Amino acid sequence: MQVNKLALIGIGLIGSSIARGAREKGLVRTIAIATRRPETLEEARALDLGDIYTLDAAEAVEDADLVILCSPVGTYETLIKQIAPHLKPGAILSDVGSVKAHVLNVIRPHMPRGVHLVPGHPLAGTEHSGPAAGFSDLFEGRWCVLTPEDGTERQAIETLTQFWQGLGSSVETMSAEHHDLVLAITSHVPHLVAYNIVGTVDDLEQHTKSEVIKFSASGFRDFTRIAASDPIMWRDVFLTNRDAVLEMLGRFLEDLSVLQRAVRMGDGEALEALFTRTRAIRRSIIEAGQETDAPDFGRVHGTGKPGE
Repeated sequence: MQVNKLALIGIGLIGSSIARGAREKGLVRTIAIATRRPETLEEARALDLGDIYTLDAAEAVEDADLVILCSPVGTYETLIKQIAPHLKPGAILSDVGSVKAHVLNVIRPHMPRGVHLVPGHPLAGTEHSGPAAGFSDLFEGRWCVLTPEDGTERQAIETLTQFWQGLGSSVETMSAEHHDLVLAITSHVPHLVAYNIVGTVDDLEQHTKSEVIKFSASGFRDFTRIAASDPIMWRDVFLTNRDAVLEMLGRFLEDLSVLQRAVRMGDGEALEALFTRTRAIRRSIIEAGQETDAPDFGRVHGTGKPGE
C-alpha cells in the first residue's frame, strides 16, 4: 500500500518520525509538511523530511490522500476550520493526539462530505520534541489505536491500518470514550504524578533540592524523564481529557490513602500484599512485549549492551 500524497500538519517528534518512517519504508510518494513557525519549517527542510514545505496548512492538504494532524490537540479546532474547504473527496483525515473524544467533538462538525475521519493515537514517544527528535523506527513494535465512529467507511479504516502497520505498529480499534479512559490511567495520570513529584522537588529549599538532584536514584530519575515531556502537549491532554483523568485520579488518591494508612500503622502485611500484586503487573507488561526485563530499564552500561 502506498499513499500518493501525505500531509503532515505539525512536524515535532511524532510528525517527523512518521515522515522518516514513511519515506524509508516506501509508504508514500509525496510528503507535504505544514507548521506555524518559520524556524521549525526550515529545520524540517534542512532535515529533508518532506517534498513540500509551507506555513499554510490549507496549502499542504491540497490534493492529499491522507492528512495527519501532528500538533497539540488544543490546535485542532482552529486547524480543521482552516483545512476543511481544501480537503479533497475521498481523503482520510487522522491525527496522533492522546485524547480522542475531544478530537471527534471538535472536528466532526466541520468535516466536508466525502472525507473520512479516522482518529488515531500511536502509543509511542520520548521526552524529546522537535523535528530533529524523530526517528524512523519509533513505531516499531508499538500499538496504534484507531477510534473511528460507527458508519466510517471500512476501506478508509483499512487504508490507515495498513499505513500504521507499514510503520511497524500493531493496530487496535476501539471507541473514543474507552480509549480516553484506558489512557487516563496508563499515561495521563502517571504523567500528572510525575509532574507533581518533580514539582515538589523544585519547591524544596535550595540545599535540599541540590542534594536530591545530586543523589537522584532510579525512581526519581525516571520521573524526571516523564516530566520533561512537551508541556504544551500535556497541558492540552489534561484540559481535553478532564473527566477521565479526574475519575482515574480519584481512584488513585483513594488507593494512595489506603497505602498511607498502611505505612502509618506499620501494616507490613498490607504493604507486601500490594507490592506482590504490582510485581505481577510488571511481569505482564514484559510478557506483552511492552517493556524489557533488562536490569535498570535496559539502560546501556559499560559494554554498550542494555543492562550491562
